[in-house]
Amino acid sequence: MKKLVLLLSTTIFGWIGWWVGAHVGIMTAYSISVIGSLLGVYVGVRINQNYLI
Repeated sequence: MKKLVLLLSTTIFGWIGWWVGAHVGIMTAYSISVIGSLLGVYVGVRINQNYLI
């Protein structure tokens, strides 16, 4: 379950980052997607620590 939450949060935040950055350009989309994926990892780890013991 922990790996699934981490995969989903990384994918969702990366996709949101790509969608936001795509309005500017391809490199901006990539950069913001990487930042979004890192944020997704953080959120996924926090969900695992706080809610999925």
